[in-house]
Amino acid sequence: MKDRSASSQPQRTILRGIIFLSLLAFASAVSAHEVRPAYLQLHQTGAETYDVFWKVPGRGDNLRLSLYVELPQNCTNASQPRGVFGDNTFVEEWSVKCAGGLTGGTIQIAGLNASMTDVLVRLERMDGTTQVTRLTRAAASFTVEAAPRVTQVAATYLRLGVEHILTGWDHLLYILAMLLLVRGWRRVVLTMSAFTLTHSLTLTAAALGWVHVPQRPVEACIALSILFVASEIVRARKGQSGLTERWPWAISFTFGLLHGFGFAGALSEVGLPQKAIPVALLFFNAGVEVGQMIFIASMFAIAMMARRAARKITLPHPVWAWRIPPYAIGGVAAFWFLQRISVM
Repeated sequence: MKDRSASSQPQRTILRGIIFLSLLAFASAVSAHEVRPAYLQLHQTGAETYDVFWKVPGRGDNLRLSLYVELPQNCTNASQPRGVFGDNTFVEEWSVKCAGGLTGGTIQIAGLNASMTDVLVRLERMDGTTQVTRLTRAAASFTVEAAPRVTQVAATYLRLGVEHILTGWDHLLYILAMLLLVRGWRRVVLTMSAFTLTHSLTLTAAALGWVHVPQRPVEACIALSILFVASEIVRARKGQSGLTERWPWAISFTFGLLHGFGFAGALSEVGLPQKAIPVALLFFNAGVEVGQMIFIASMFAIAMMARRAARKITLPHPVWAWRIPPYAIGGVAAFWFLQRISVM
């Protein structure tokens, strides 16, 4: 009995860690307006003219984050900016004329160094090439390049894929719930492989326009998938064999379809460069997988540290403690579901 308690201690330690992650995810959902990225799009309409689209997260009550676009000095407004609030977002559009074009010029976001959000920038040229970059408080400006090289496109979309999965609390919470439910390395690998295969298929199909699925219902269903797995964890802890425990790869295969559409929704905000669609799509998908493996590896690292600690220290725990993590996961997922269907 003592050995069994010691061997299960790492698992209980991991489960307690879920509480923190779940609460953090809940806080992320509640205060999403503070971390949603801003979006800047510049569409070239002539040799020296561009249409500017600027979207800034709102702060409620028709207030917006204090972020402002600063174009190179050779640019002047060709039309007056037109701004409007909607869905807790401020959108502004105008046209500019830049003598000699934007190539070689520096675009900066004023106020970004004092903000918690990032800015996704997309520059569309007349020749179909695209430059995509992400600005942060540590790097609030970038230089417009003549034309992106294939290696630059690959690096940009790989980074975007990694960033998306590691900041996608719903995807991470689903993966973590599956790791808590599935036993054994072989079953974990098979389950995650099925998830990878299907979300890669739907991500590709949606990104290329072969399939069109409304994003908000997809996000609501993703929340339901997390709630379902959380309920399966409860069933398993009670000794009841559920569908996910018996056939985790089949369930992960099915839910991977949903999560792939979720990834495609994030990719649609960035868009794909017309001259390098296969490269961008491949490396965005690869970035998602890299981020997923980083997260899984970190969870197993925590398990190893917990196992070592359990050999030295045995902490008392109430018999109901195992209920906290799955109920916390399910509670967050239920909140997300209600939140998402309320805006459909």
